[in-house]
Amino acid sequence: MRDPALFFQPAVYEHAAAVIHRTPWEVSRNEDLLYQAHAAAYELYHHTPVTVGIDIYNPEAEAYGAQVTPTEGFGIPTITVPLFHDPTQLLELEPFDPNTAGRIGMLIRVGQRLKARFPEADVRIPVSGPFSMASVLLGFETLLYAALVKADLLAQGLQRLAVYQRGFLQAIQDAGLKVTLFESAATPPLISPDIFTQIELPALSQLVALAGRIQGFTPALIIGGDTALLVNELCSTGATYLICPAETDQQQFLDKAKAHPEVMIRINMISRIVSEGTREEIAGEVRRMLALAAQREKVCIGTGVLPYETPKENVFYISELLQQNG
Repeated sequence: MRDPALFFQPAVYEHAAAVIHRTPWEVSRNEDLLYQAHAAAYELYHHTPVTVGIDIYNPEAEAYGAQVTPTEGFGIPTITVPLFHDPTQLLELEPFDPNTAGRIGMLIRVGQRLKARFPEADVRIPVSGPFSMASVLLGFETLLYAALVKADLLAQGLQRLAVYQRGFLQAIQDAGLKVTLFESAATPPLISPDIFTQIELPALSQLVALAGRIQGFTPALIIGGDTALLVNELCSTGATYLICPAETDQQQFLDKAKAHPEVMIRINMISRIVSEGTREEIAGEVRRMLALAAQREKVCIGTGVLPYETPKENVFYISELLQQNG
């Protein structure tokens, strides 16, 4: 019998701000609000894992010197002006100090506070993959152009970004916390499978191995998009936890994943149904998830990223249905 708390894994990032009726911008910039938001969300959902952050792909780029653009309302903070204009500049970077640079230290402190209050919780600090960091530092158009005409140079830059995560990873480990790796910029249709394999995969594999050595286990690797095309490549990194995104052919993904029974797969529901669906639509989506999950032993079900405005009643209803039928 599956543990219901582990079988259903909603992804709570900016939605935590909604739980305390604050904006994503306010919560992302304030240590106490970030703590209060994720604490309140955990008390509401008791979800696994608790991922500390709102705009999870910005902190490293900000630590390197990029500026996050303020947002209003429900908008997720973003970096709209790239710090660099050429991949050569990635090779000129120096590692940031996780204790003093940007909001890195804040994320770790909030993680410690959450773990102290909820010792049973699986508290995770999000760590960006090299391609996602490069997409923010360079801007996506510059990054794609570099992948086409400066592939070797970009590959070197990505590997440097991966290696430079060592200090961040070690600071998380020293704080007694765990890591989740996020790399959703490196996915079809944003980039081709060939670009992923030739330019991104070596650096990503390096980061997964580095995180595994420091943490003593291989952390989860979160990559959204049309990843059914990349199942074998993702598993080749050594990752033992992947998501099967709603944006891909989920049956094809699971068929390919049969060759990797050791990997935990989280099958994500369609985000629109989670946040806006009727009870009938939600129940139908849960039935679809259960049919997919029945094909695999190491499997769980997720919501994808919970949109800010998701009614908490929808999350409760999904959890109730899964407990009744899981």
